[in-house]
Amino acid sequence: MKFKSPMLVVADMDQAVAFYEKVLGLHVVMDFGANKTLTGGLCLQTLETWKAFIGTNAVAFGGNNAEIYFEEDDFDRFAEKLTRFDLEYVHPIREHAWGQRVVRFYDPDRHIVEVGENMKAVCRRFLNSGMTPEQVAERMDVPIKFVSACMR
Repeated sequence: MKFKSPMLVVADMDQAVAFYEKVLGLHVVMDFGANKTLTGGLCLQTLETWKAFIGTNAVAFGGNNAEIYFEEDDFDRFAEKLTRFDLEYVHPIREHAWGQRVVRFYDPDRHIVEVGENMKAVCRRFLNSGMTPEQVAERMDVPIKFVSACMR
């Protein structure tokens, strides 16, 4: 058994592809018409085809019970980029207890998209602020070995 990729059902394929291209910088790498694979392995499936696959019209969007997760090396640049889009936010940028900054918003079909600051970037940010490696490990609740690896 091998996991291949997540797949999201979308009501409007063109709108969904445009969203993921503009907001997240993804692009189509495989195009099967009713199914498209984007950079990183995210697959999009048309709603009508999905209904036929599962044999029902009972498909609901916006369940707030799952998300797709991305990490960004330059979180500040990405946060500035988001201001150019009219997005519906789950929540604005927040910092988790371990120091990672994240933002969650909805795609056009109300799937939750989370973009988090790359964890190595979090570590480097703390180190650059003057914290010792031991302080960073404690702040982030990670092994000192992780902090040491981030320093290389």
